[in-house]
Amino acid sequence: MTWDITGMAAVANIGASPEEIFAALCAGQESRKPLRAFETDKYRAAYAYEIDDRPEGGGDIPLRATRWLTTVVGQAVADAGLGDDLSQVPVLVGTTMREQRSLELWWRDHEDVALADLHFGTALKDAFGASTTYTFANACSATLYALGMATDMIDLGMADTVVVAGTDAATESGFGTLDRVQNDTPDALRPFDTTHKGMLMGEGAAAIVVQRTRTGCRPAHARVRGVSMNCDAHHATAPDSDGITRAVQDAHRRAGVRAQDIDLVMLHGSGTPRNDETEASVLHRIFHGSRPGPLMTAIKAMTGHTLGGSGLLSLLMAVLAMKEGTVPPVLGLTDPIPEAVGLGLVQGSPVASNLAIAQIDAFGFGGINAVTIVEAAR
Repeated sequence: MTWDITGMAAVANIGASPEEIFAALCAGQESRKPLRAFETDKYRAAYAYEIDDRPEGGGDIPLRATRWLTTVVGQAVADAGLGDDLSQVPVLVGTTMREQRSLELWWRDHEDVALADLHFGTALKDAFGASTTYTFANACSATLYALGMATDMIDLGMADTVVVAGTDAATESGFGTLDRVQNDTPDALRPFDTTHKGMLMGEGAAAIVVQRTRTGCRPAHARVRGVSMNCDAHHATAPDSDGITRAVQDAHRRAGVRAQDIDLVMLHGSGTPRNDETEASVLHRIFHGSRPGPLMTAIKAMTGHTLGGSGLLSLLMAVLAMKEGTVPPVLGLTDPIPEAVGLGLVQGSPVASNLAIAQIDAFGFGGINAVTIVEAAR
């Protein structure tokens, strides 16, 4: 069983479309900037990967996450050749913070934010007439969880077409929490490099249209082969190698692929030492004996951690990597951690390769794991 991806859209700090983001990843230019949204003297970390859409002169505005969401949903639907009436099309939204930043601004600065504005379904109904919307607040795995739910809905005959999207804006409470719980203070997000010190927030949104195979009016960009989800509940913050291993193996089983069939792995790559070490160790175990093994990259080195939407953003970059036959490098990776040595991490410059099947990893706090397998549409 496969499901077609017929529409795609995304916005991040490095681009306003999937193609712009992919081109920036391949160019490999540093993209972090000094933090704008909050007063930096209150925090140790001074950098983030923010979208530059705030007013000149600093300060923040509410409902940015919602605006990005409606933008990418509209663009993805148009890309799929659908009209803007989603009254009969379910929309599944993955997020970590929802509109928490707007609530912070309402509380502190008395911004005009209505209670209904805090639910993404309000804006989706206003913009597209969407009557069936669900929000999944599943940490870093939220959008891949939503994708798994979308494929289930199609299989069960609940819909032929589902929109899957994710969005998150940086929140002061979230930024402050990370600033206090991380042992070191990162000045950049450096996945799998010995200099990694932790995670820095990014901002963005992504959306895809998923349809029953060969029922859409446009050719598929790629096909979803399988989605795996689990919650190992091993620890509130520390990843569990067994839980992640089960998620990867289950994704392969659902997709009907073997480890040696995977050409590309889009790593979770959060830049936190425990996450990087655990993910790398699991992948060594999974791909042991698969030579030369898949190429691997991690986009958070340029986008920051875009939280709930990060899994879907990585999936879109996997689709473009397969289309272009090019894998962008992990920015700043010059000295891999011992656990990552021997993996096919792309360093320095893009690598050309014939890519047919990609694995996308997303691992969140609390052991909320999701892995997706996609294949090129050829």
